[in-house]
Amino acid sequence: MMKQIHVAVGVVKKDSKYFVCKRAAHQHQGGKWEFPGGKVERGESVEQALKRELEEEIGIALTHSSPLIEIAHEYPDKHVLLSVLLVDSFDGQPYGKEGQIHSWVSQAELEELDFPEANKAIVAKLRS
Repeated sequence: MMKQIHVAVGVVKKDSKYFVCKRAAHQHQGGKWEFPGGKVERGESVEQALKRELEEEIGIALTHSSPLIEIAHEYPDKHVLLSVLLVDSFDGQPYGKEGQIHSWVSQAELEELDFPEANKAIVAKLRS
């Protein structure tokens, strides 16, 4: 049976820019850009998981988010369900808390970045 992973993803937006991070080379889909987030642990809601992951990964405290899109995608080695929320209010300034490369980018710049296949639907949703 293929491994299944539920991931909470935060599209962090400030003004007309989006916060993205580059995955470390040793990670699944390493070297590609991503929106911050991580696995939903047993007993957590998507919102709880996202709040925890944003603090751990980019050092911000989530104060408001809203559902954006859900994406189911099969990679050769795993099946992922991405629950994506638009994060439009937070405390702190996001940064690469785990040492990851990060950037604030415009919609046009998002279109040029190399994202994992499952994340491309997020970029398309933001475009619409």
